[in-house]
Amino acid sequence: MSEASPNGSDAAATLPEPAADQAEPAAGPAPEHPRATRLVLARHAVTHQTGPMLSGRTPGIDLSDTGRDQARRLGERLAGLPVAAVYASPIERTTQTAEAVAGHHDLSVRPLPGVIEADYGEWTGGQIADLAKTDLWKTVQRAPSRARFPDGESLTEMQVRMVSALEAVVADHPGELIVVVSHADPIKAAIAHFTGVHLDLFQRIVVSPASVTVFELGPHGAAMLTCNSLGSLEELMPAPEEATAPEQPSQAPEEPAGESA
Repeated sequence: MSEASPNGSDAAATLPEPAADQAEPAAGPAPEHPRATRLVLARHAVTHQTGPMLSGRTPGIDLSDTGRDQARRLGERLAGLPVAAVYASPIERTTQTAEAVAGHHDLSVRPLPGVIEADYGEWTGGQIADLAKTDLWKTVQRAPSRARFPDGESLTEMQVRMVSALEAVVADHPGELIVVVSHADPIKAAIAHFTGVHLDLFQRIVVSPASVTVFELGPHGAAMLTCNSLGSLEELMPAPEEATAPEQPSQAPEEPAGESA
């Protein structure tokens, strides 16, 4: 049984009011989460070496006539998007492709070393037909997470630096749309990361020259909006602002009641 109160009743004593300095603080506005960023990953257009040779980071390789036409069309496809910044791997073919995009938005191309081509080491400049005969080529195709190029980097290291560079850029552009021009293998590795695919399966992903892959990256995850697109990007265009609703016509004034008969 509970003790009786001093006045003889069994009611519990009234608790004292909390001191003013112990009062709970007023709830402030909820913290805002970073806004989602749209990341447009574009592969560079073709050069004369695209296909038969592993160009890697070889300097002085420019876009071919076909590549310049591809870059021009890529720029036209992205011209209607609200592009806030254009980044590129700092070598000729990626920078030239990015310039074709940036020109439509009065932007300069920002070099982004973290998205440069893989360091193929001794393989750089090699003929694909010859490299495909090696045991390392089989590893690159079947278990790329275990592949390291002679005197170069591993594909795992490439993926880590590529994703790190992209995440840093996304953090600098909350709520904006940005374009990053890179190379096939780094883009494939980024696609694998953001879609939760193991690097050993990244060779199943196709990234064509001058293609576009788009992610929406927010505080709660990533969503791939399109992959290896070579066509229209209308689905990425910002929605038109809702038209102002027309004013409702004012009601006609009530007519005076007629005289009774």
